[in-house]
Amino acid sequence: MSAAVEIQGLHKSFRPRRSLRQWLQFWKGRPEVEALRGVDLVVQPGELVALLGPNGAGKTTLLKVLATLVTPSAGTVRVGGVDAIKDPDRARAQLGYVLAEERSFFWRISVRENLRFFAALQGLYGAEAARRVDEVAALLGLGDHLGRDFQDLSVGQRQRVAIARGLLPDPPVVLFDEATRSLDPGRAERVRRVIRELLVQRGKKAVIFATHDLAEARALADRVVVMAEGRIACQGLYAEIEPEIRRLFSAEAAAEDQALLRLFPDLAPAPGPEVRP
Repeated sequence: MSAAVEIQGLHKSFRPRRSLRQWLQFWKGRPEVEALRGVDLVVQPGELVALLGPNGAGKTTLLKVLATLVTPSAGTVRVGGVDAIKDPDRARAQLGYVLAEERSFFWRISVRENLRFFAALQGLYGAEAARRVDEVAALLGLGDHLGRDFQDLSVGQRQRVAIARGLLPDPPVVLFDEATRSLDPGRAERVRRVIRELLVQRGKKAVIFATHDLAEARALADRVVVMAEGRIACQGLYAEIEPEIRRLFSAEAAAEDQALLRLFPDLAPAPGPEVRP
């Protein structure tokens, strides 16, 4: 069985935005920011990979490269055997991408009209599109909300519509970027069951699920991939690499605490009583 996702030697560098001073001094070069630094990753059909890492580790950039939204600086990306760099249209047809954002929806039309629009963009029309919209709405508990305008939904309901949009074409590879972040615990658990039981176990889809929730990664994933500073720091079963995971997140929290104390030194804990021998 061929891999669903194959990534080799993936690099991505960005140039930061110019400040006004930099525009006035345009002859000065801008250092590049390396978001990805040689990432290698293979995901098989029917495998759920949780992508963990501190803020700025490169998780979202990696997903956007996979989704053909960002062109890498170097490396190869294949989705379902298709070269995603040379043939992004064919690769995109193999993918569903769920963002933790809602800006791309039309706020003044109904949920059903939104989903029919995005279905058409992915080649689904007429009765087939209507059936698929009803199916994904039922999966995510949105059946009673299809007639409501998108702007009238709660934040959690909008997030479920975003998940529904990613599942419309029934793709073999699905990418989730913090998909449960805005959901209440009950809805989040429902979404996890849909992903785990219907997409992965029954549908044999390859799923890459970026999250900051360690408990979610432990409960959901077949394999955990931990990123740090644009590289894969470690990967494996959660129980096997848990010490490394906690060390990375603790280091990030400690650095933020030090920055906070520099601004507000009065927040430093009082020293304990001196112990005399």
